[in-house]
Amino acid sequence: MRIRPARAGDLTRLQEIERAAGEPFRAIGMTEIADDEPPTIDTLAGCVRAGHAWVATVAASGDLPVGYLIADLIDGNLHIEQVSVHPGHARQGIGRRLIEHAAGQARAAGVPALTLTTFADVPWNAPYYRRCGFAELDADALPAGLRAVRDHEAAIGLDRWPRVCMRRDLTT
Repeated sequence: MRIRPARAGDLTRLQEIERAAGEPFRAIGMTEIADDEPPTIDTLAGCVRAGHAWVATVAASGDLPVGYLIADLIDGNLHIEQVSVHPGHARQGIGRRLIEHAAGQARAAGVPALTLTTFADVPWNAPYYRRCGFAELDADALPAGLRAVRDHEAAIGLDRWPRVCMRRDLTT
């Protein structure tokens, strides 16, 4: 497996990965999430330009991405906006490798932590991130940037299912 920075030529493939990765939500009654549109090309391109987008490739795929991670700086931390792996390559450690790569990039830049928001009760969401070293944050004590993210998520209806903010310190 290889992790590399995402490129402009990868963006359509990242949308394909996102659509495929959403399908397992259908099986647990979260059809709206399965049907949700992937990030736009403009959004993905902004992450690429900022240097906050990485893809995973495997030998069998050549240089074609099978997973990706996009992030942004929020509250001085690297906030993971999305980690997605094509279901045909799931359960191979690709998501974890992408997270570890982002952590290494953040640590090298002096960023103190990774943050993310996710579904509390979906097995491949909060429980998975706990196994990756993330801890849940107190919803009543979120910094301004994460509070804005959560407010946006609530406004677009994601709070239909329990959501949490999580953080992984990188300074220890």
